[in-house]
Amino acid sequence: MAYTINPKLPVVRMMAVRLVKYRGWSTRKVARYTGYNQSAIVKWCKKDPTGGWRRIETRSSRPNGHSRQLSKEMIDAILDTRRRLKRSSEVVHKELIDHGVNVCISSVKRTLDRNHLLKKRSPFKRYHAPSERPKALNPGDLVQLDTIHLMNVDRRIYVFTLIDVYSRWAYARAYRRANTLSAINFLIRAKTQAPFRFKMLQSDHGSEFSTHFTERSKLAHRHSRVRRPNDNAHLERFNRTLQEECLDNIARNVEQINHALPAYLEYYNTRRHHFGLNLKFPIQLIPSY
Repeated sequence: MAYTINPKLPVVRMMAVRLVKYRGWSTRKVARYTGYNQSAIVKWCKKDPTGGWRRIETRSSRPNGHSRQLSKEMIDAILDTRRRLKRSSEVVHKELIDHGVNVCISSVKRTLDRNHLLKKRSPFKRYHAPSERPKALNPGDLVQLDTIHLMNVDRRIYVFTLIDVYSRWAYARAYRRANTLSAINFLIRAKTQAPFRFKMLQSDHGSEFSTHFTERSKLAHRHSRVRRPNDNAHLERFNRTLQEECLDNIARNVEQINHALPAYLEYYNTRRHHFGLNLKFPIQLIPSY
């Protein structure tokens, strides 16, 4: 780490050397004039053979070596293991230990970090505090959200989906972008269409369901576990059904998808038998109906 972060100091050193070598000032006089130690002025003069016509840049105070630094063979072994396994630093460390390479975990992490081989958490992602999963005993107790990515000819189409775990009542709408603004718009439309109130939302860790979405939704919102799609199993099954019975039969265009979805959702919620509901319709499990 550099011993100073003053960006103007290289010019100050250059001017100090110029006062000594060009104007003939003594190093003591220059030290009193600039406020620096005389020994610093002497060192600056030795570093600049041009006589004060070159900037003296700040050099890093990091040592060039260390008695306990890793050897080149050790560093190569760490990097080769990381590239071969493509796993975390803990796995790389355990693999090296199993092969008789004695190295500490901190050295493995530091080596991988210096060679840009660590996947660090994005500074733009905020922490999602865990919350207990509620039991779906009534409509709206647990509502799952997700996004289906469809590839069009030149760009993707994003179909936001939602399902109530208790009644299996579902809603969907297509958008051109998968961001928080689209997610909030989708949630507002779903709340106006649903014959019950939403109490708890559950989604994965997609960027469209970020903490900003939680704050804007003004509802309790929990996230599923990372790489655990079974946490949203009801919605994952609905997504498959929606694609097989509706989306695969129409052109992949946002306008046409949104034109076809209302008729299919009306059939899905009111006239389609569900094995998970003992061959009942979702609308039959909502008390108001």
